[in-house]
Amino acid sequence: MLTIIDADLNNPQHGAALVQLLNDYACDPMGGAEPLSDFCQANLIAELKKRPTMCAVLALVDDKPAGFSICIEGFSTFACQPLLNIHDIAVTSAFRGQGIARKILARIEQIAVQRGCCKITLEVLEGNTAAHALYTDVGFAGYQLDPALGGALMMQKKLLQSNN
Repeated sequence: MLTIIDADLNNPQHGAALVQLLNDYACDPMGGAEPLSDFCQANLIAELKKRPTMCAVLALVDDKPAGFSICIEGFSTFACQPLLNIHDIAVTSAFRGQGIARKILARIEQIAVQRGCCKITLEVLEGNTAAHALYTDVGFAGYQLDPALGGALMMQKKLLQSNN
């Protein structure tokens, strides 16, 4: 039986499930194909607890962790309203193809509406065609202001950190 819940970071079982699922995702080619660092595994939940605008959703199948999402609230200056960014979302390989990610996304949308968010944002690898199809099917689209200028690109600049 599938259960979608809001993760309680004060619940050790929820915290352990989130770390396990995030590590499974990190080890997957779509997550970079490398496990989380020992530092990350040991400190993730404590660091997430310091961010009061974050939320996490867990998907459990017969009480086994099957999928998750970690979202962090941001702010749209153009709309002058909060937004919810899906920072991580994944379903473990054993549970893919069962509609779990779609149900996680539905819960995230409920949370965003409850928070008064103007939009939900996410990033996805170009080669992740299954995720692209799902996101498009539930209403996500590329971001652009003027078609003549093209779509927005996600970019990053990694900073040297002692714990990376």
